[in-house]
Amino acid sequence: MRLTIAEARALTERAMAAVGHTPEDAAIISDHLIDCELRGLSFGGLARAVSISERVAAHGDNRRPIAITRETPVSAHLDGGDHIGYVVGHRAMTLAIDKARQQGIAVVGANNTWYTGMLSYYAEMGTRQDLVSMIASNAAPWVAPQGATQGRFGTNPICYAFPATGDPVIWDIGTSAIMHGEILLNRRLGRELPEGSAYGPDGRETRDPDAALLGAIAVWGGHRGSGLAMAVQLLGALCNSPA
Repeated sequence: MRLTIAEARALTERAMAAVGHTPEDAAIISDHLIDCELRGLSFGGLARAVSISERVAAHGDNRRPIAITRETPVSAHLDGGDHIGYVVGHRAMTLAIDKARQQGIAVVGANNTWYTGMLSYYAEMGTRQDLVSMIASNAAPWVAPQGATQGRFGTNPICYAFPATGDPVIWDIGTSAIMHGEILLNRRLGRELPEGSAYGPDGRETRDPDAALLGAIAVWGGHRGSGLAMAVQLLGALCNSPA
């Protein structure tokens, strides 16, 4: 099936409304998923709408209002209230931009959220306001540190962004050999994983998505990536988000 961008956007907005999101939040989520598709990150695109629906069906809708739990002129902490990360991340970045434009600098953290998505999406929000940003996101312990085969870190992406006279300069990576969403998409499509990207529950390397979901993802970059993943995990802990 081929969809125009407008059709894909409308489809994802309807899907998000069907699982309880407001029209405003559905539009934010849809914009993020479409942006992923247009960048070629299909595992974070339209397929993610299916994962969102499955997550709500499995865990129920436990959302409560997103709340600022601590705030200063240059900082804030958000309790995401079990809202999806696309919405919480958008709220956090909007708040950070407002504070940075007023004070020259801002630090905003959040917890109690899930599926934060592509960090460069939020980074571009900042570069459009001529702001430099550093964004990191920890996650559930799916990734094995270098030399291990059991999950201890999240896929733990980190992103740096700098405005420029033309396109912004953005560096956005996951610290795992493959992202969790890629495993889910490969399982749906009946495809094997790239070689050396995951371990099964027996600790042996595997290309089977089902075995990888029961085992662990390999870290990116050897001991260097493992150290960076640990740093992102600890940054999350500072936001009271240990996992």
